[in-house]
Amino acid sequence: MSAVRLQLREDGSLRHFLTIEGLDRALLERILDTAESFVSVHAQAVKKVPLLRGKTVVNLFFEPSTRTRTTFELAAKRLSADVLNLNIAQSATTKGESLLDTLRNIEAMFCDMFVVRHADSGAAHFIAHHVAPHVSVLNAGDGRHAHPTQAMLDMFTIRRHKGDFNRLRVAIVGDILHSRVARSQIHALNILGTHEVRVIAPKTLLPADVEQLGVHVFHDLEQGLEEVDVIIMLRLQKERMQGGLIPSEHEFFQLYGLTPERLRRARPDAIVMHPGPANRGVEIDSRVADGPQSVILEQVSNGIAVRMAVMSLIMGGGEAA
Repeated sequence: MSAVRLQLREDGSLRHFLTIEGLDRALLERILDTAESFVSVHAQAVKKVPLLRGKTVVNLFFEPSTRTRTTFELAAKRLSADVLNLNIAQSATTKGESLLDTLRNIEAMFCDMFVVRHADSGAAHFIAHHVAPHVSVLNAGDGRHAHPTQAMLDMFTIRRHKGDFNRLRVAIVGDILHSRVARSQIHALNILGTHEVRVIAPKTLLPADVEQLGVHVFHDLEQGLEEVDVIIMLRLQKERMQGGLIPSEHEFFQLYGLTPERLRRARPDAIVMHPGPANRGVEIDSRVADGPQSVILEQVSNGIAVRMAVMSLIMGGGEAA
């Protein structure tokens, strides 16, 4: 069964959230609109709404990510759900218990949602295919494949600053080859009708078929940044690299690092984004990361509202009360 068919119910609503690829614009805009209704929750004295009271969310992280796990936990708690953080390093899977056995045991505890992060591409799809009918799966990043909520919080941040996607030029810069975030961003940008999506990277850090994703490819950073409205910098994922794909971090920064001088090639009101964690002095200059055009910390804050939106839509909630 395809990921798109697997993650949608018969009425077209979300049962799982595994990938953005194949979803329609109306559904993505509903996620963004719902997230907008949750932004005000952060400013309340009691930062909670009762939409998921009585539900249980399990953070099932097979690889570390403090920021992503924390924002998922906060999102679930602000929806009044109970949250279980499963420490995989100390779980029974290290004692020989299979992944499916672990899932069955958690299901038997009457849990409602698994938030899954895994180093293997397709892991979230595999788990969604095997979970009990009452359990939903939310992909928090799988291998090089997808990171749909990160892409949606990026879309939310762009929309809040720029409004209509139809007029925008967006550039994604850096390690496209190993980035699940980039793939999800490209799908989301194209579904939302972005005027032009550019990827800027050396040939060694681009997938062979990247043009088929609906992007324009640039190998020169300064040329690629001309007249761009949004710049998304990506982390060099050295832990996923095999062989010398770049000569050195220093040389990469010399050619592809975003400096204040290079930023001036973009439009004067361009915003700078980074899904984090940022390697300062490798892909981005600190003067840019901390500068007035950076919205990196806003992305983190927006992640809570977007993840609240996805969870509430999947589990039958809706907008904030």
